This record gives sequence, structure tokens and C-alpha cells, in this order.
Amino acid sequence: MKARLTMVFCLTALALAPAEGCLASAESVANIKCLECHQQVTPNVVADWKISEHSREGITCAHCHGLEHNYKDDVSKVQFPQPSTCANCHEEQVSQFRRGKHALAWAAMNAMPTTHNLPMALTTGNKGCGGCHKIGEKSPQELAKLKAEGSGYGHAACDSCHTRHAFSKTEARQPQACQTCHMGFDHPQWEMYSASKHGVRALLKQSGVLPKTASGPTCQTCHMQDGDHEVRTPWGFLAVRLPLPEDEEWRKDQITILQALGVLDPEGKPTARLELVIAADVARLTQEAFDKERNKLLRACSQCHSEKFAKGEMEKGDDMIKRADHLLAAAIRIIAGLYKDGIIQKPESYAYAFPDLLTFHDAPRPIEHTLFVMHLKHRMRTFQGTFHANPDYALWYGWSEMVRDLAEIKEMAEVLREKYTGSTTD
Repeated sequence: MKARLTMVFCLTALALAPAEGCLASAESVANIKCLECHQQVTPNVVADWKISEHSREGITCAHCHGLEHNYKDDVSKVQFPQPSTCANCHEEQVSQFRRGKHALAWAAMNAMPTTHNLPMALTTGNKGCGGCHKIGEKSPQELAKLKAEGSGYGHAACDSCHTRHAFSKTEARQPQACQTCHMGFDHPQWEMYSASKHGVRALLKQSGVLPKTASGPTCQTCHMQDGDHEVRTPWGFLAVRLPLPEDEEWRKDQITILQALGVLDPEGKPTARLELVIAADVARLTQEAFDKERNKLLRACSQCHSEKFAKGEMEKGDDMIKRADHLLAAAIRIIAGLYKDGIIQKPESYAYAFPDLLTFHDAPRPIEHTLFVMHLKHRMRTFQGTFHANPDYALWYGWSEMVRDLAEIKEMAEVLREKYTGSTTD
């Protein structure tokens, strides 16, 4: 009787799924029930699983979701996979992921002061910051807290690129896999890349206009060489680094920016926020760390360009950061001067008499909002547009906008000084 039941289970499993063979295990037996139900309830989930490598290798629903959920009334017992789940089979890739910036994305989001003033739907609800930063790994305590707050789904990481339930390597290797997150206000890498010569050629290869053997680098070509999941960039997200530049003017400008980021105090000494920057890995804090990431990119560039050309183009990006920093630092000093002179009141949430560049939407006045846009939108476009070989983003959407931002901030400062003191600055 037992043998007959096992055979029935096996035949049913083979009829419902393309997995080769039949594993007489709790997972494979449970999978029959999962598929019978979910082919009616969520048929496209089943369809994606059937085309997956998981299906062909006999990885069932239970391997990722556990054995506790069996009926519609016990959905709360479903286990949702985390990177540790994937590491059971993909240990090397998960290990690489954990060394890169993506694994720290959740920590980086929570480190931002403004995060906690946003609606849950925009953060932990995955409709704003959390929609992309969910790729970051979370502790069991964080997952329990999210579930208790009513945010029970979308907290995995690997499926941000390997979309469930197909988990396709082919899909994750396409530049569009990066598009969902790397676009928009403060990091429009997709727009820059896809309109650059690099991106145009890659997309022409996808469409068959160019042969597959033509050069056309994707995001992964430069940032995930040889499939390495340890994604990181030389300058980091904020384009600040240590050691500080030897150029004296640039050094002063970067110190001003670091003070406005809250990682240096008015005397130039490190603050507690620096620990958050270190924990979130958003900046390179040693020359060795910077050189390691820069050399990785140079290797990618040298597949198509001479090393001399590649180094020259990288140096142009460095120079644009320097020039953008000079504009941004001037704007920061203007607003800091207004605080110091009592022209406008420093918000209580700001630790020092500097505008806080990490408070984003919480800035109290238009002059500070203009600085926020100057920093996070236009400065980003200036240097990222240069590194991504997109002239329009570097100039018109970046540098030119920063020049206009500074002019607006200067004029607003003049008006404020005249209004509150009856005098103007030189």
C-alpha cells in the first residue's frame, strides 16, 4: 500500500512539474499539494517555477518556503527565503553578495535620518526607499519587527535581480535587471547608461541589430565582472572619500561637504555618524580600498580601450567631482552663514550649524530644499554622467543645474539678510 501511494505521488508530481525524476521526500510530497492549489490560486507563480533551473534540479516549494503552510487558513506559517536560504546551494554567490554594497542597502536606508519621517509605505512598505533597499540583508530581529508592523512580504534580497520564481541567471545578467532601482532622482544610472554609446550598443545587441560578438558593455560588465556579486564602486554613492585630496581647495570643499553630511563636526573632527557611513559602506575610507575598486573598473574598460585612454576618462570623472564640490561647498557655506548670523533658525534636528544634507525632504525652507536638490540630484548627475559617458547628463542635467542652484541660493540668501537685518552682503 505504501509503495502504491509513493508511486501515485511520483506520477502526480511528474505530471504537474518538469523536474527530472522523483524524490521520495517530505519536500517533494508537499510540492504536489502546493502545485495542485497554486495552479488555481497563483498560476503564473507555478509557471515561472516550471521554467526555472530549480524545477529541473528538483528544488521544490518546500525547500524555500518550509513545510508548515498547507491550507489557505495557515498562510502565516509560510517561510519567506532570505540570502541564508539561497546560501544552502549558492554559498559562493551569497558570500560575494554579503561583501558588497547591496547587502548593506537596508542598513544604509535606515541610517538616513529622513527615513524615519516617511510613511511606512515608502520605506518598509516597499513603495519608496524600501522598494529598492529591500535588497539589503536583514537580521532576524528586523524581519520580526517588519512582520509585526504589517510588512510581511518583499523582504528578500537575491530575488531583487533573480526575479522569483524563475530566478533566471539570464534575466539577472541583462542591464534591465538593474533598471528598476538604478534610475530616477538621485541615481539615474539607467538613463545615463542606456543613452550612452555603451548602452546603445548593448541594447542594439539585444535587439539583434548588432551581432552578439560586438562589444557593448552592460552594467554587469563593469560592476559584476566574471559574475562576482561583490558590487561596489570607487567613489561610493556620496562621492566622498578618505584620505582627503592633496589639492588644498578641494580638500577644504570636501571637509565642508563632510560637515554638512554630519560625519565631521565644525572643528573637522569625526562624529558618531561616521560610524554609520562605515557600517553602510557608502564611501571608501582608505586609499587601498579606493584603488582596489578603481583598478577593477580599469580592467573592464581595458577590454575595449587602451589603459591610457581609460585612466584619462576616469580622471575626468575625478575632476568633475572636484569642480562640483566647489559649487556645492559654496552653497553650504552660504546657508551655514545664515545659521551662524541668526538670519534663519537652525532646525533642532540638525546637530551642528550646518545644513544637514542627509535630511532630504525634512528641510524647513526653500533655500535648504534647493541645496538638497543641488546635492542629491544635480551633483550626482554631474559626476555620474561623466563616469557613465553621457555628455548631456554631465553638462545640462548636472553641472549647468548646479550653477543655477548656486545662483538661486545666493539670491535667496541676499533676500533673507535684507529682510531680517536690512543689509546685504557684498
